[in-house]
Amino acid sequence: MSMMHSQRADFRFFHRLQVRWAEVDMQQVVFNGHYLLYFDTAMSAYWKALGLPYAQALQTLGGDFYVKKAALTYHSPARLDDWIEIGIGLARLGKSSMVLRTAMFVQDRLLTSGEMVYVFTTPGPQARAQAMPQALRELLESYERGEPMLRVQLGDWHALGEHARAIRTAVFVHEQGIPAELEWDEHDVHCRHAVVFNRLGMPVACGRLLPDGHIGRVAVIQAMRGSLTGRLLMRDLMHEAKLAGHRHVEISAQQAVTEFYRKLGFASIGPPYLEAGIPHVPMRADLVRLPVSPAP
Repeated sequence: MSMMHSQRADFRFFHRLQVRWAEVDMQQVVFNGHYLLYFDTAMSAYWKALGLPYAQALQTLGGDFYVKKAALTYHSPARLDDWIEIGIGLARLGKSSMVLRTAMFVQDRLLTSGEMVYVFTTPGPQARAQAMPQALRELLESYERGEPMLRVQLGDWHALGEHARAIRTAVFVHEQGIPAELEWDEHDVHCRHAVVFNRLGMPVACGRLLPDGHIGRVAVIQAMRGSLTGRLLMRDLMHEAKLAGHRHVEISAQQAVTEFYRKLGFASIGPPYLEAGIPHVPMRADLVRLPVSPAP
């Protein structure tokens, strides 16, 4: 792979991380073995960028991935506190294999380049190579073409309730321990609901807009947090509120995720309080300057 600056342009996907003290060897540079760990960390984010909750998606596809080959060429060392950007892209697809190219940079300085070969297999301990599903092949190629991996569907409870119920049960009832009788209320049938789907048709996030302009029940499945899924969901809910004639929206945000909402333009409008045993903060966002249509 070339060491020209244009190499960065070969990648749609980048994951950024900072070198820690424990990763530096006696030569004061990152120990060579850690670069594969960096790549593996970036792969978790790559699956999210594809819109795929890894374990659930592979179960749906009826298979698993195993690394067949991992090859890196070292060009320049990284040092303590460097911010490394890890690029991952699809090089080619075989019948059952996927070849990914990778490169790591500190700004425009190339650290490593290489490729990883993954084989799609049958699940379980007696795994054997099998043909990669067409749906996955198309998804990987679509991402490389710059196409969106997620879509937001808006509708009423009749249309989206089954999907929203599954997500909210997993996040609020099972994960956060909120009693089911507190989760379900009479408002759902009167709300405008939004559900985010990936390219495999799997629901990964949901939320609702009440007639009075309150957004609520915002939930992203655990495997998709840290991606752009929640931002995409909120963008469309806020635009729905503007189309409904609201000048602002309010949300009762869980205190642990208020920073997420602040980045979307929300500000606190009251002191924290407890709801279902979880600290919440009332927040509001102005919609006056929000474009009429969401960006693609």
